[in-house]
Amino acid sequence: MLERELSLADTLADRAAEIALRWFRAADLEVRTKADRSPVTEADLAIEAMIREEIRRRYPDDAVLGEESGLQGRAARRWIVDPIDGTKNFADGVQLWSTLIALSVEGRIVLGVVSLPGIGERYQAVRGGGARLNGRPISVSSTRRVSDAFVLFSSLEGWLARPEGPGVLGLLREARRSRGFGDAWSHMLVARGAADVMIERELALWDWAAIQVVVEEAGGRITQLDGRPLEHGGSVVSTNGVLHDHVLARLRAGG
Repeated sequence: MLERELSLADTLADRAAEIALRWFRAADLEVRTKADRSPVTEADLAIEAMIREEIRRRYPDDAVLGEESGLQGRAARRWIVDPIDGTKNFADGVQLWSTLIALSVEGRIVLGVVSLPGIGERYQAVRGGGARLNGRPISVSSTRRVSDAFVLFSSLEGWLARPEGPGVLGLLREARRSRGFGDAWSHMLVARGAADVMIERELALWDWAAIQVVVEEAGGRITQLDGRPLEHGGSVVSTNGVLHDHVLARLRAGG
């Protein structure tokens, strides 16, 4: 099921990697600031344009939602694309950036590919088929206590200005270990059991769509800070599932 779609997503991720790696650490890389003050590069634009063209050629009736060019089409099948997640890392020459490709059907994410060519990692998942890293099955950790957990988070300064700030700091103090990696790779560390928790303040749909299906198919759980389902522009908490309710309770208590 969805074998052709997964094959296409992998092919698109391969081509995206070729484009991105031509620009990565290039001296003449142009970085512009969008209206929302986030950066965009030639690589972002070229990758999204390529993906849209290939999906239109293979599945002309499908809709495509991308970070750079918005929504095209109104079909029940919708491809969701972030050409370069972690553009600031990309622009700064840090290899932790990714191309995210997801497919939703009737509003449910059913396929996700997270490609990190800078470190040679490709994560993929299809609903009901498990999650894989470079073709090998992955699963979340079995950590049962926050005091034993490895907790990841996005930029700390953003958390401190929010009501949840005290809860976040309390969670980090209680954890066995914490690091501020950020972006898609941190959620993938949870999916493959290298970390136990990842929290982010605010993500767009194209930032979390592919991540969601990989984390869940690896046996994890992913919601907003208050436990509600993910939504465009909302917060994101990925865990190994066992720790999820404990983490949410600590964040609420701190707030």
